[in-house]
Amino acid sequence: MDLLKIALLQIAPCKTQKENLEKGMGYCIKAKERGADIALFPEMWSNGYNIYNRPVSEWKAEAVSADSDFVHAFSGLAKSLQMAICITLLEKYEGAPRNSLILFDRFGEQKLIYAKVHTCDFDVERNLTPGEDFYVTTLDTACGEIKVGAMICYDREFPESARILMLKGAELILVPNACPMEINRLSQLRARAFENMTAIATCNYPESVPDCNGGSSVFDGVAYLPELDHSRDTCILQADAKEGIHIAQLDLAQLRQYRKSEVHGNSYRHPKKYELLIETNIDAPFIRDNYRA
Repeated sequence: MDLLKIALLQIAPCKTQKENLEKGMGYCIKAKERGADIALFPEMWSNGYNIYNRPVSEWKAEAVSADSDFVHAFSGLAKSLQMAICITLLEKYEGAPRNSLILFDRFGEQKLIYAKVHTCDFDVERNLTPGEDFYVTTLDTACGEIKVGAMICYDREFPESARILMLKGAELILVPNACPMEINRLSQLRARAFENMTAIATCNYPESVPDCNGGSSVFDGVAYLPELDHSRDTCILQADAKEGIHIAQLDLAQLRQYRKSEVHGNSYRHPKKYELLIETNIDAPFIRDNYRA
């Protein structure tokens, strides 16, 4: 079977970027020792998502470029370990930093850089530059090639995020996270996987980090199997609240067969009837008017 091993690094950050680099690299090595094909970090690992209750200018100064030593270290490690690594960072960017991730393949090549599109503009993330698009790349793994896309935390709350990634061919969506993973947020991930027939892997910080509670998860998106007369639970991994590495085994052959035969995803959509979704002048009393188009 084609079992893709996804390591969710549900770990707590340290006090400095240097310490985060060292700890992150150490956990990548541990993940590889456990047979991982991909290692995924929680949101904004470079500074531990430490942007609350601090002067904005202070945490903005902690931003690192996509061409920094911090990022290059994970590129080199991915090549050395022959394991894909999805590192997350407060990315230095013209104007204001971005909340970003960079995916390196097992050869250390950068395959994807994604900045959070749906920044939490109702809070401190209004000081970030949002991303412009959603991207999908072909990732070469020991199990063969797989189409991978990404969302970051709050992106999960918008069905359009995962839908666009599905339409671009994503089989697996990586989701770094930094918030409490309670039943409603977990339900969002379950729904995004079910409706798009796409696997979704989410890595959160453990309970020792303020406003986080672990609960990292992987949903494989496969709700029905021929041998079952009922639907199955698409959750193939649900972590506890503690710090640690959690590894899920994603059955790629099963997922691909399911995508060929089932009715979700793009099978019976009516895009011409969804024009209201891209309308920017919506007169609805319950909709905030301070959004970014």
